[in-house]
Amino acid sequence: MDRLTAAKVFIDVAYSRSFTATAERLNMSRPMVTRHIEAMENWLHVRLLHRTTRKISLTTAGESCLSDVEVWLAQAEHLGALAAQGEELSGSIRIATSMSFGFSQLIPAVTAFMSRYPKVNVDIDVQDSVADLVEQRVDLAVRIASEPDPTLIGKPIATCDSVLVASPNYLQGKPAIKKPCDLTEHDCLGYKNFERNLWHLSRKDQFESVNIQCRLTANEATTLLHAAILDAGISMQPCYLANRYINEGALSAVLPDWKPNDLKIYVLYSSRKHLSPPVRALIDHLDEYFRQHPW
Repeated sequence: MDRLTAAKVFIDVAYSRSFTATAERLNMSRPMVTRHIEAMENWLHVRLLHRTTRKISLTTAGESCLSDVEVWLAQAEHLGALAAQGEELSGSIRIATSMSFGFSQLIPAVTAFMSRYPKVNVDIDVQDSVADLVEQRVDLAVRIASEPDPTLIGKPIATCDSVLVASPNYLQGKPAIKKPCDLTEHDCLGYKNFERNLWHLSRKDQFESVNIQCRLTANEATTLLHAAILDAGISMQPCYLANRYINEGALSAVLPDWKPNDLKIYVLYSSRKHLSPPVRALIDHLDEYFRQHPW
């Protein structure tokens, strides 16, 4: 049995604490996960995991050798990458991103990358919370923030500008919105992860902060986008998501001269060391792609 694969399985189980979760993540059967763990224990002549019907946990020996196995696996993959230089890229990449950016922007970028490198497989994990890259076994996270997580390496690949939007039906017959304070007379849609009840807007050297009334809130941007399309109120939306619907007429920009705060879009990874060639290539590809495909 392949020792590199067995090491990957052991490391994944050590963090997931679930044979089933590891089987799903590594695209193998649960019995195969068990066989790889048993192989690791036979090679190392030590029990690595406590296994019960309710939970999986590391033994003392498993805890003590986990970091060494991680280092050994990273070195083996690095040597393999050196040996494969000049050959066609191959391997797997796991990415975490938000739903809104994933379907509207990341998928076109990733499919272009996969067309260029047909031997690379990509697994996208959609989640609006910040993933623990090590625990979740994520190679790259694409996140929108004012500052990246200081424990991670962050490379900015684009700027996330935003716009206030509402449907033409909602705006028809409602009080006119000519200045930021007029928003207090309207139903606004609150994004729980960013400026939920206080919207900060700027126009040249003018700055306004508005306390908004939110009857509907959500923790995911596309949910609020479609609520706005369905006449539920005014939503602050990233331009990468809203521009299409503005151009189609389903949404109208509100206070277009006033801008919400810009954020940066980062690719995040846990360490510069031992980045596989496919991951390095994808980072470069995303940087180039979004410079060439503004929204």
